[in-house]
Amino acid sequence: MTDEPEIEPAEITYDEDLYPARPKRLRPRSNMRASSIRRSFSDPRAADASNPSYVEWLIRQSMLRDAEVLGRGLSGQPSMWRNPYARPDARRAIQTASVWFTAYPISLITGGKSYLAALGDDDLWDAFEKIGITAIHTGPVKQAGGITGWTSTASVDGHFDRISTQIDPAFGSDDEFRQLSDVADRHGGSVIDDIVPGHTGKGADFRLAEMGYKDYPGIYHMVEIPEEDWHELPDVPDHRDSVNLDAATEARLADLGYIIGQLQRVIFYSPGTKETNWSVTAPVLGADGRTRRWVYLHYFKQGQPSINWLDPTFAGMRLVIGDALHSLGDLGSSALRLDANGFLGVEKSAEGSPAWSEGHPLSEAANHVIASMVRKVGGFSFQELNLTMEDIRDTGRVGADLSYDFINRPAYQHALAMGDTEFLRLTLRTSLSTGVEPVSLVHALQNHDELTYELVHWATLHRADLYPFRDEEITGAQLAETIRADLLAKLTGEAADYNLVFTTNGIACTTASVIAAAQGLSTLDAITDEHIENIKKAHLLLVMFNAWQPGVFALSAWDLLGMLPLPSSEVRELIAEGDTRWVHRGAHDLMDAEPEANVSSSGMPRGRSLYGSLPHQLDDDMSFASQVARILETRTALGLDIGTQLDIPDVAHPGMLVMVHRLDGGDATLEDARLQVTVLNFTGETIEGTVRSSALTPRRIVYNAQTGEEIGHVDDLQSFTVHLEPYAGLFLLGRDPEEEPIEPMDPTSVEQAGN
Repeated sequence: MTDEPEIEPAEITYDEDLYPARPKRLRPRSNMRASSIRRSFSDPRAADASNPSYVEWLIRQSMLRDAEVLGRGLSGQPSMWRNPYARPDARRAIQTASVWFTAYPISLITGGKSYLAALGDDDLWDAFEKIGITAIHTGPVKQAGGITGWTSTASVDGHFDRISTQIDPAFGSDDEFRQLSDVADRHGGSVIDDIVPGHTGKGADFRLAEMGYKDYPGIYHMVEIPEEDWHELPDVPDHRDSVNLDAATEARLADLGYIIGQLQRVIFYSPGTKETNWSVTAPVLGADGRTRRWVYLHYFKQGQPSINWLDPTFAGMRLVIGDALHSLGDLGSSALRLDANGFLGVEKSAEGSPAWSEGHPLSEAANHVIASMVRKVGGFSFQELNLTMEDIRDTGRVGADLSYDFINRPAYQHALAMGDTEFLRLTLRTSLSTGVEPVSLVHALQNHDELTYELVHWATLHRADLYPFRDEEITGAQLAETIRADLLAKLTGEAADYNLVFTTNGIACTTASVIAAAQGLSTLDAITDEHIENIKKAHLLLVMFNAWQPGVFALSAWDLLGMLPLPSSEVRELIAEGDTRWVHRGAHDLMDAEPEANVSSSGMPRGRSLYGSLPHQLDDDMSFASQVARILETRTALGLDIGTQLDIPDVAHPGMLVMVHRLDGGDATLEDARLQVTVLNFTGETIEGTVRSSALTPRRIVYNAQTGEEIGHVDDLQSFTVHLEPYAGLFLLGRDPEEEPIEPMDPTSVEQAGN
């Protein structure tokens, strides 16, 4: 093998006038050296460890090698000490990027441009500015999938099986990502990228690990099985590189002391496909001439080997940190999503018990390291952690600045489906009492994933605890079962054949299709133009719920355009193995880039849009996008996004929700901070009811911040009465009788948002 050439990093460029320490617009790239990563695209022939050229080629493709180059370039530089990093700061992150657009690479119709070039279009960012969107989350755009021989193989999980720090040519180039970052900055926006600290794909790093090459096996939870025990392992067919272990083999290998055995749950469980979290490789020739078989852990799919965060080489940690620094320093992103970051620690439990694989202290420690490094170079991070509220709280104390709101997302969908907010009120109150404040959460509508209804908080740690629900006390496990049964009955099957169950995780659907099902429309053909207005009203209600509380608000193109799911027949091959999520990832054309296109450049079929493109909508004052803009303007102008939630009071009507907030920017010592009250109607009926909260001040006038209209007075019982049209919402403020009324936020708006 040839020695790797010495790489001299370029000098840093740092302008304290333009980018002072911890600026409002975070641009870590300006504070960091260029990566100087050199890539090789040679293809010298035979593909196994006996060929030094093949091994060298794999090294050149590997993320661990890139991480070493990046690390050498940054180590010892003053830019690494300019920002505080120890503690998460949700409000700083929100002040940088309060409203996010969540994109999905394979679904955007781009009109001949690359995906990244389309996202970097000035016209798109002009539209985002009009709506109030301040950040774009690109989704995973780096190369993903695997390598077999000299050939790249396709992603098995929507590009969440990363194998390189390089942008996938299918989505653009590194330069186009940098250009996107610059365009966003000119429009006062930010770009959010992804890292996946829990696993990679089966790329060069995994192939080198299979060869037992240097530190590479230390990246993964993988165990070499001695040849004398290969008879315990299943055979691997010629066309495969590994097979999943069945439960019996998993137990035998655990008894022999090779693996820790059964985990707390099997994500994506599917009989005959994934019955355990362990798979075994075929025999692989090593660089030292030995042939090995390995058993490796994968929390998710077989093509996503799990990273080991406590191996003596710390190779996995080095790989992940290098990937993060590349996104922030080289590509110019301002923030990172930490995907699947709740599964970074696993430990053998007492005899007969599943291994400790969720909520492990090592996960907290690893997240602290990742998030601290991101903050250290001037960025922020958010995590997607679908675990208990305690896990989210504890990880958030030292880890990511923000957490995805898995707590209330299924609850607000349930409230809409049932016309009853009881479970939603329970989740909101439990979150507050547990110490997970809404300001620390990313409140989202649809993204690329399913409507998750695992309800981990209730179904696991609190499964035996009692909760009041529907006039009785039931256990957390019973509560989770009840909510899941409600969602399945109301949103799938005969009620709505277009929303499909996704394994044991949730329901594949769009926001518009959840609403259509809740409104009794059982087939896609049943959804006609006459139903669009009512669907839009309910959609705006969900915008108000997520936006009119502290925290980040996020929405997708599927929301902005009112997309419906694809007929399953159009994605039959993609869903054949049970991943029904492809039905809600239909292609869409935000900017009328190619109105006649039937598929995206990646081949996703075009879905049906109920609301039309953004240029069309922004010309219509009553369109979905234009009304979203007014909702967001009210939120931002009054600083609700960085406020404090005080109370989720009882309600006079089961379909009503009330949230009380203090507009204090997080400063509890502020004496004259205003109170704000969000009142929402989750039903398709007109309702009246009393709002009562101990946080309200008697004898103050209550008025609608959007219209300036007086609603009433807070009486001595700390209550007032409201009238709500179907799916309507009110953003209310209070003032003393002697105070002058303020100018309405939106004098042209209708009496109540959502109508």
